[in-house]
Amino acid sequence: QVHVEASGGGFAPAGGSLRLSCVASGIMADIMGWFRQAPGKQRALVSFANSGSSTYYADSVKGRFTISRDNARNAVDLQMMNLEPGDTAVYYCYARMLSPANRYYWGQGTQVTVQG
Repeated sequence: QVHVEASGGGFAPAGGSLRLSCVASGIMADIMGWFRQAPGKQRALVSFANSGSSTYYADSVKGRFTISRDNARNAVDLQMMNLEPGDTAVYYCYARMLSPANRYYWGQGTQVTVQG
């Protein structure tokens, strides 16, 4: 059975830092990453890392967020620096399998609130 467990988040002042962590069990994910959903907005991709060395960042977080992947633990961390009020959202970790079928597995959301 697949389980994706996210942790971290909370409150931070503008300019502060937070770290999110996520571990997937039951699969060896090809890609792991984070989406976020702010109130009244659609869920948006923040960052992901594949099992190699490739990473992706949304333009809004480039230079401020860093994703790191631990393939041995099937885990991914998101270090968020220089936080802005616009980063306030519920963050969702996901693990993605590309084969034999493209499938996403989701963790529970974790709230990040940045106080400006």
